[in-house]
Amino acid sequence: MSIRKTGKVRTRRTPEAAREHILAAAEALLVEQGPLALKLADVAAAASVANASVLHHFGAIDALHAALMDRMVQQLVADVLALADQAGGPEIKQEAVVQALFDVFETRGAARLAAWLELTGEWRRLSSVREAVQRVVLKRVSFGDLDAQQAEDLVLISVTLAMGAGLFGRSLAQLIGRPAGRTREVAAEVLRTFVAAQT
Repeated sequence: MSIRKTGKVRTRRTPEAAREHILAAAEALLVEQGPLALKLADVAAAASVANASVLHHFGAIDALHAALMDRMVQQLVADVLALADQAGGPEIKQEAVVQALFDVFETRGAARLAAWLELTGEWRRLSSVREAVQRVVLKRVSFGDLDAQQAEDLVLISVTLAMGAGLFGRSLAQLIGRPAGRTREVAAEVLRTFVAAQT
């Protein structure tokens, strides 16, 4: 019996790099096809790894879903904190953060994945979200125009609006004959009004 060579070069990765590679492939699947495409075999194929490799790094496909959402939240928080450190007044920073938030929920599939986790009861796995939100709240309070409770309320309304716009904003706008981006515009205006009422 001979060993057939496939011509493929096997890449050795650190465990962290392997997890990141699988998560990146899962995120691409999420964006292209939605959360129903995040099945073990599909994620493994997209990452060009064996099913066993996905299970080795995540334990179960549900854990991969939670890890992907956690990764998206951590990236969003990093982006928000970076935007908050840029030059400009609170209004300019707030607008940049709102646009980044809507981008993640609309174009990167975070709204669909978060809804999927909520509907399946897997949202409980998102243990790092509380810490991430706290970091955003503290940064927002540092602008000097909101206290901690107002900043928490701002996070609640911001994420709720971004989730809604990301899940069905485009479809709803089109159903009533409005441009696809109109829901996002209205939601952003609601946020601006909310912030103005707090200051």
